[in-house]
This record gives sequence, structure tokens and C-alpha cells, in this order.
Amino acid sequence: MSARVLERRAAIITGASQGLGLAIARAYVDAGANVMLCARDAAALAHARDDVARLAANDQRVESQAADVSNESDVRRLVDDAIAAFGQVQVLVNNAGVYGPMGSVEDVDWTAWVRAVEINLHGSVLPIRAVLPHFKEHGYGKIIQLSGGGATNPLPRITAYAAAKAAIVRLAESVALDVKDYGIDVNSIAPGALNTRMMDELIAAGPDAVGDGFYQRMKNIAREGATPLTLGAELAVYLGSAASDGITGRLLSAVWDPWKNLHEHLADLDGSDIYTLRRIVAKDRVEDWGDR
Repeated sequence: MSARVLERRAAIITGASQGLGLAIARAYVDAGANVMLCARDAAALAHARDDVARLAANDQRVESQAADVSNESDVRRLVDDAIAAFGQVQVLVNNAGVYGPMGSVEDVDWTAWVRAVEINLHGSVLPIRAVLPHFKEHGYGKIIQLSGGGATNPLPRITAYAAAKAAIVRLAESVALDVKDYGIDVNSIAPGALNTRMMDELIAAGPDAVGDGFYQRMKNIAREGATPLTLGAELAVYLGSAASDGITGRLLSAVWDPWKNLHEHLADLDGSDIYTLRRIVAKDRVEDWGDR
């Protein structure tokens, strides 16, 4: 891809005040895009906007708006203001997310559990609902959903996060089929284990809350080197660019999948279950039982 693959494109990026969301915002501006940054913390968001704006060329705009992505009126205002600012929005990056309560499912605070699902799942559905009429009107759009380890592996003691992240991926796969005839691509990214505030929260919670095995794994990743934020950001740029047109309904690993040339395999992807959630049956593990 050329350096300015997102030139003349505009994107809404949620959860953009820190961590991966901020890295994606920087990568989008580097690639030529106009961006609307969103986060709940207005002060942190203002700092992020200033940081990203320093990377912008004179013909680029970096806007920001504090919003709770689980609040429908906040989300509609965010999308309406982005469209008003840029004329057309081509990309939505749903990055906002939280771990929520950590501990055994019967012991954690129920209100906090529900709130985590609201932010992670409702906070993805609502921006999608708000932006789809605009994308359909223009016959084009890119929806990029940030997933996580909870989508492909069980995460005991972090159940709200795991359940919401699995739901998000199936949501993306389903919406992708709903809107395929409108020139809208919907994909999910598994960015790898990131050394961000969320990992700090896991380690701070301790082994009693998250389980000793998971706690030790996170400590090892933090000490020995996590996945660079730039890798997930680069994949988000690819999925927001014209190079990925037609790739839709996929869960892509920033670390393990050959996504940089995935467009060369569009015919193989069409109608297949490659890079999708699926049930593993006995024959997938070379067993001779379990099939009728």
C-alpha cells in the first residue's frame, strides 16, 4: 500500500484517547485521513486530539467529541457531527472497550457486569446503527470492529468481556451479510496481547481475581514484550482502505494472518468460512467419532 492510502477519506474512531485507539488515530492521519476521535474522558481526549493533530497535513482535519458509545443520543450526535464536519464518512472504527469486573461470575457485581457488556457490545451496535444509513446512501463504507482474546478463547473470571467480544465478532459477520449489496465491508480485528492500560488493570487485579495462570501469562507478556500497537493499527488502515474492498465478514489476526495481501484471495474467501467463528467437530481434530 502507498503511504497515503486513506487520503480523502474520513473516519470515526471510538476509544481513541489512549492505547490502541490512539495508535489507530495516528496511523489514519499518517495515511492521509480526516478523523473524528471519540472517548468518554473529555480531558484525555483533548490531549489525544492535540497529539494526533500534530501529525496532520494542512489539508487534513482532526476533530474530537466526548461521547459514551453505549448512549444512543451521544452516538447519534457523534455521527451527525462527523458527517457535518467532513461531508462524508467512509470508515467507522469501533475500538472502545473495557474489561469490566474480574472474578467468579457468581461473585462479581452484577451492575458492573452489565455495564461492561453495554460498553463493549452496545457500544459497537449503536455506532453501526447510526452510520449505516449514511454508508448506504453513498453505496460505500468500512466498519472495523476491534475484538480480543475473548472472541476465540474462553476467559474465565473475565466473563463480561469474553461474552461481549465473542458477540461482537458474530455481530460483524451477520451485519456483513446484511449490507454486502451496499458496498459496505464489515470486519473484526484481533490485535494480539497489548501492553496497555487494560493489561495494567489485569495485573493490578491480581491472581485471585483473574486466575493464577492468566495472571502469570499477562505478567510474562508485559515483561517480555507484548504485540506492538502499530501492528493492529496497520491492519486497521488496510481494512479502511480501498485495497481491502470486498473483504468482509472476517475476523483477522493482526499477528498471525497474512492480511497484507488478503485482497489477492478474494475469490477464495467468497462464500467460505475462512477467518470466521465456527464450531469445531471431532473430525477437525482427526477423531473418528462424533459424525452421523
